[in-house]
Amino acid sequence: MASNLFSSGSGPSQRQLRVGELIRRTLSDVLARGDIHDPDLNRMSITVGEVRTSPDLRIATAFVLPLGGQGAEEALSALRRNRYELRRAVSKALTLKFSPEIRFQIDETFDRMDDTRRLFSQDAVRRDIEGATDDPDEDSD
Repeated sequence: MASNLFSSGSGPSQRQLRVGELIRRTLSDVLARGDIHDPDLNRMSITVGEVRTSPDLRIATAFVLPLGGQGAEEALSALRRNRYELRRAVSKALTLKFSPEIRFQIDETFDRMDDTRRLFSQDAVRRDIEGATDDPDEDSD
C-alpha cells in the first residue's frame, strides 16, 4: 500500500526507472548494431537519451536524437515505421510480462540546455545573478 502512496504523483517508481533504462540500453544496442532491416534507419546514428515507461510498463516513450541533431524528422519517421520490429527486438532481449509499445519522440533536452545557456549569458541576467550572490545579507534587514 505504501508503494501506491509514493508512486502516484511523486515521479516514476524504481521499477519504471529500471525498466526504462533497460529498454534504453537495449534499443541503443539494436540501433547501433543495425539489427533492423531498413537501410534508411541503418545509415543513421541515433542516440536514445531516455526511455520513460507508463506505470503499468505497457508503454515506453523513447526520446531520441540523430547524431548532430540533423534529420530529426527523418529519423523519427524511420523509427516509427520500424516500431514493431524494434519492439520485437527489445522484448526478445528483456524478460517482461508484457512487451511494451514503444513510442518515439525527439529529445529536446539539448535544445533546452542551449536556451538556458543563452539566457544565462545575457548581460542583464548575469548582472542579476552576480548582484544576488555579491551581498546575501542585504535583504536581511
